[in-house]
Amino acid sequence: MMLNEGLLSGANMGWIQWTSSLFETVDVLDLLRGFFLIMASTILLANSIPIVRSRFVAYGPRATSSEPAKASQNREQIDHTVSKLSPSSRVMQILDLVASLRVPHSFFTHFYVVSVLSSILWGTQIYFKGPLFEAISSTVREGNTQISMSRNQIVLCWTLLLIQGIRRLYESILITKPSQSKMWFLHWIIGLLYYIAMGTAIWIEGLPAIRASDNILSDVRYSTPSLRTFVFLPIFIIASGIQHDCHLYLASLKKYTLPSHPGFLHIISPHYTAECAIYLSLVFLAAPKGVLVNKTLLSGLVFVVVNLGISAGNSKEWYMKNFGKESVKYRWKMIPYLY
Repeated sequence: MMLNEGLLSGANMGWIQWTSSLFETVDVLDLLRGFFLIMASTILLANSIPIVRSRFVAYGPRATSSEPAKASQNREQIDHTVSKLSPSSRVMQILDLVASLRVPHSFFTHFYVVSVLSSILWGTQIYFKGPLFEAISSTVREGNTQISMSRNQIVLCWTLLLIQGIRRLYESILITKPSQSKMWFLHWIIGLLYYIAMGTAIWIEGLPAIRASDNILSDVRYSTPSLRTFVFLPIFIIASGIQHDCHLYLASLKKYTLPSHPGFLHIISPHYTAECAIYLSLVFLAAPKGVLVNKTLLSGLVFVVVNLGISAGNSKEWYMKNFGKESVKYRWKMIPYLY
């Protein structure tokens, strides 16, 4: 008995030491990039497997027709019948049960609440050099901080992301019409994690500048905009305006119909196109000196493009099914001349 306790104690100590060493070697910057890219790859993989795609990928009104079964029926029937099925049928029933774990589509509002709160949290942590900032920044390896965003870039990009979050929260609460549609609970969780990660990603490549500053706001210098700012700040503003206009139009529709707004005449999901343009502008606006792009935000953009691209593809399929192939035959899904 004492021998077993000794073995267990040794195993526990080994686990603690391994966990401790793991956290010491984890670089939050690499973790953020990895999260964005792994999630993008996972979504692509799920979309390529028919039995997974039909159950878990589509959400909202586009998923209504392909929803595996009503949640109430699943919960009552699957537990009763699963033991009587063949192994393959049993797997399908289990997948249906997991797919029935859905949350209201109105939970989208949570994404923007988290986005705004994350921006405010990190704004205060950076300004006061708070404990959370110190804990996160201490994990970033020196090799990842040899180049840095400027203080001006940090403040500008943080402000733009906060504005984006506030606008989307406003639209979600006051413009988007209530819907009975639902999304899979894992979509909701991934969305929350994405906005938490983006709140950190927007400033993480500016660590050297933040550490070297006693007061980042007082160190901001007004100067002539760089060429990068001159080009991409207007893109951010214009894309935000286009997206807002698209959301206003979609909210004005009395039912799901084929959009006739000018923005939708050549693109299935121009509001997704605008979203990609918004994050693309941040990728360049937040690029450290001497570097073309901000690699962390670029990883986030990959996630955005993959996620929204698949959703735009599902939207086109839905339009073709409900309004005929010819109605959207010549409309790009999201990116003109590419996709």
